[in-house]
Amino acid sequence: MEATLLRAGSTLIVRMKGELDHHAADRLRAGIDDKLNRGGIQAVLFDFSGVNFMDSSGVGMLLGRYKIMAEKGGKVLACSLNPRIMRIFTMAGLQKKIPVFSSREDALAGAEGGCRWQTT
Repeated sequence: MEATLLRAGSTLIVRMKGELDHHAADRLRAGIDDKLNRGGIQAVLFDFSGVNFMDSSGVGMLLGRYKIMAEKGGKVLACSLNPRIMRIFTMAGLQKKIPVFSSREDALAGAEGGCRWQTT
């Protein structure tokens, strides 16, 4: 998996490409946590536009970042899920905790308070 971590204001954007499996989740977790420990991040946006597979390790990584951000009063968002990844989100109940948006632009607006949810 390739991942790029970008900052847009107080939002950390995590763009992913490939498979979000055990090995990728561990590396991604470490990179995200490093950025969160530096402070100033109010939201983490996971951009799934390039993700074609996610297993339970990916679900665990997302829930872990959700917990960290919730404790800090921040939020976690997701965008651009293909039907396979959306199905995993639904089965795991992630969308109850992590809002899902159809595009990065809509998600960034959601990070600032607006809401445009992806429909399934």
